[in-house]
Amino acid sequence: MRLLFILTALAGIFVATPPIFAQSNDDAQKKQALKKSLAPYVSSPMNVVERMLELCEVGANKVVYDLGCGDGRILVSAAKTYKARAVGVELSPKWAQLATDKVVEAGVQHRVRVLQQDMLEADLAEADIVTLYLISEANTLLRPKLEKELRPGACVVSHDFEIKGWKPASVETIKVFQRPHMLYVYKVGVRR
Repeated sequence: MRLLFILTALAGIFVATPPIFAQSNDDAQKKQALKKSLAPYVSSPMNVVERMLELCEVGANKVVYDLGCGDGRILVSAAKTYKARAVGVELSPKWAQLATDKVVEAGVQHRVRVLQQDMLEADLAEADIVTLYLISEANTLLRPKLEKELRPGACVVSHDFEIKGWKPASVETIKVFQRPHMLYVYKVGVRR
């Protein structure tokens, strides 16, 4: 019952519409409120993290970017398990510090950087792989940036939320405690 309550509460985070944005005339205030709502922190289960990395064929010669990196679990896994370089981008100073601490604790700080900044302003040019667990509106905002900055063939994997306007190369469902987790895999510049 408690799990059902938690999942219902989390679902409310993702489907909440932003009526407050229409009431405000201050564009800077709207933008800041929207940024905070684009990536509410919900961690990906570790088997989902591992599958996201597998689907994009992470390896030692790859650079993984995790946009909205939260506690850094994707970064640590990419560096420790796959020997990849990884960059986490996190707006929240609290979560950026936690991710940094987790990276150091795992001993992979030589392979990982955590940037405390807005993901819409991060330079993604060196990314081979981008992982996302953001709401649909965030994916929509990021799409032009991904199209402009990522090289053809780069892999983008999104947990639970599609990137509207892109056709996935594959879609996979993983069940964790009876809850389905959808993984949408995209190859940049590859027509389907």
